[in-house]
Amino acid sequence: MVFAHDTEMALQSAVWLVNTAEEEPDALSTVASLDAFFAAWEYTGRHERTLAELEEVRALRSRLRALFLAPRDEAVETVNQMLHEAGATPQLVRHDPYDWHVHAVAPDAALAERIGVETAMAMIDVIRTDDMSRFGICADDECEALVLDLSRNRSKRFCSTTCGNRNAVAAYRARQAADA
Repeated sequence: MVFAHDTEMALQSAVWLVNTAEEEPDALSTVASLDAFFAAWEYTGRHERTLAELEEVRALRSRLRALFLAPRDEAVETVNQMLHEAGATPQLVRHDPYDWHVHAVAPDAALAERIGVETAMAMIDVIRTDDMSRFGICADDECEALVLDLSRNRSKRFCSTTCGNRNAVAAYRARQAADA
C-alpha cells in the first residue's frame, strides 16, 4: 500500500467522481447514480438524496479535476482553500468497517463538502510525499479521463480496462498488418 487506506479510498472515489463527467452519457446524472456512488465508496454521514445535492456534487468535479492535474504548488493553494472554506477540523474517528482514520468535517456537513474535504485531506499526503505524478490523463488518444496510479512501479497508463484493451487490440492489429 502506498498511502493509508482512507487516503487511497478518498483519492480513488474522487477520481471516479471526476471521470463520470468524461463518460457519455454522464455517469452521475441522477439521484440514483449519486446513491450508488455514496454506497460503492462507503461514504458515511448525511445524504439528502435530492437534485440539489446531486448538482452540488456534480459541480465539485471540475474543481477536483483541476486539483489533480495542478502543479504541486498550485495544488497546495487549492487544498488550503478547500479546507479553509469548510472550516475543517481534522479528527480521528472509527466506524464500521474501518479502524481509526481521519475525518475533517462533521458527518452532517453537505455531501459535496465532505467529498471535497476528504479529497483535500488525502491530497495533503500526496503533496507532502511529492507524488503528484500519480495523477495523469489516460494514454488512450480518445479519452480524457484521469488516471490515478497507486502501483509501486507507477506503470498505470489507462483509466480503465476498456481503454487498455482497446489500445492492446489496436497495437496487435498494427503488428499483424505490419507482418502481412
